[in-house]
Amino acid sequence: MASAISLCFVILFTFHSSLLVLIVAGTYDSQEFVVELDHSNFTDFVSKLDFLIVSLYSPGCGRCKKLAPEYEKAANILSKHNPPLVLAKVDISKQANEGLAGSDGRISIKIVREGGKNVQEYKGPYDAEGIVKYVKRQYGPASTEINTLKDAQIFLSDNKIAIVGIFPHFSGEEFENYTILAKKLRPTEEFFHTSDAKLLPWGESSVPSPLMKVFKPFDELFVDTQDFDVNALEKFVEESIVPTVTIMDGDQRNQRLVDNFMYNSNSKVMLFINFSSEVAASFKYKYHELAELYKGNNLSFLMADIGVSSHATKQYGIKDDQIPFVILLSDGTKYLKSNVEPDELSPWLKKYKDGELEPYIKSEPIPEHNDEPVKVVVAHTFQDIVFNSRKNVLLEFYAPSHKVCKEQASVFEDLAISYRRDPDVIIAKFDIFANDILHDFEIWKLPTVYFKSADGNISQYTGYATKEDFRDFIEKNRSKPADKHLDVKDEL
Repeated sequence: MASAISLCFVILFTFHSSLLVLIVAGTYDSQEFVVELDHSNFTDFVSKLDFLIVSLYSPGCGRCKKLAPEYEKAANILSKHNPPLVLAKVDISKQANEGLAGSDGRISIKIVREGGKNVQEYKGPYDAEGIVKYVKRQYGPASTEINTLKDAQIFLSDNKIAIVGIFPHFSGEEFENYTILAKKLRPTEEFFHTSDAKLLPWGESSVPSPLMKVFKPFDELFVDTQDFDVNALEKFVEESIVPTVTIMDGDQRNQRLVDNFMYNSNSKVMLFINFSSEVAASFKYKYHELAELYKGNNLSFLMADIGVSSHATKQYGIKDDQIPFVILLSDGTKYLKSNVEPDELSPWLKKYKDGELEPYIKSEPIPEHNDEPVKVVVAHTFQDIVFNSRKNVLLEFYAPSHKVCKEQASVFEDLAISYRRDPDVIIAKFDIFANDILHDFEIWKLPTVYFKSADGNISQYTGYATKEDFRDFIEKNRSKPADKHLDVKDEL
């Protein structure tokens, strides 16, 4: 299951990450160039193609409807490519289409290669022009050869990340491993290769053995390695493309670096301050000094302007008078310090490294009275009510302002009233934006309902949101107590 902390982290950065915007094809009124696929024709269609793009969409998705014309426009242009490149779509709201193109129920776009044997995430732009450019690059070779100075000037611009392999000959184990890496990372990175190092910026006159260089518009501008183990190459790229300190200031030129920070496997240290404040310069100096000190300790550092990331205060339950604050995400655990001063950053991080920090848990206050039919579960009571009570618990993960959650509230209320006289069943709700989720639950839409039986079995409810269907599900999955089960009837 997806980590709850990781999910919250993804939600936090979705507001600013073009990579995380879920853009897919919906309906389009004019002639359609996007091919509609479903469970009846998907396998046969895909097996005949070496390459296509598949959009996993839902007709009810607002972003899908809004951005469908861009996807359709790109499909029109790519249909004229030689050979034609296909953009397809699959309606994942239909249960029969589950699993197609690696679908896990989430709206996304997939790159499908080799007749369906290789599926990767689409991580390119979402305007028609950007889609076309990205798809053409994904269709071409995983690594492009640099033969001339003009090639190098075109491919290796000053403001982008580029990975270049330098080989005396385009053969052998090192070149094969480099090609494997390029094929794996091509959805996000651009790969090139050459046999002439002099063509590259800061190029040596000769290279005695294979070398991989990562060019980047920050820090030391380029780094290189001669370790051509595939895993070592991948780790080297992952570490190289994240700055010592990633800046999140709303500038779209920095957005790629924010995305790299987010997907990096290191623990993440994030400082939120007001960039226009008097202490901003002091923070920037101290924070960069701290990042340099801990470089190579599996920690990545980000500094965010609260003016463009104000949602972070809500995400972590921070009030305006508690800014600046720093938060650390590590192995599913959070550590937070509010009203932090520049000189407090280093001692705070040292306490974390020494295991002396207490984890931070965002939680609503524990209700003084929790005697309503639908019980309120907060982070501080989650373990006791859901897992330690030895009850059958139907738990709704919801957001109070969410339209569908509001519509389902009365159904949950009626259901809870019908179980009021049953001591072995709890109907409860949990506000996911006001509390941290302390256990692994996959929550990709709202509301999401899970059932935990008295003997500890956990299952997700995927049926209709009616009182009768909820009740049937509970009775089918509940654990019977040792003593005589009460014959509970609905209270009219």
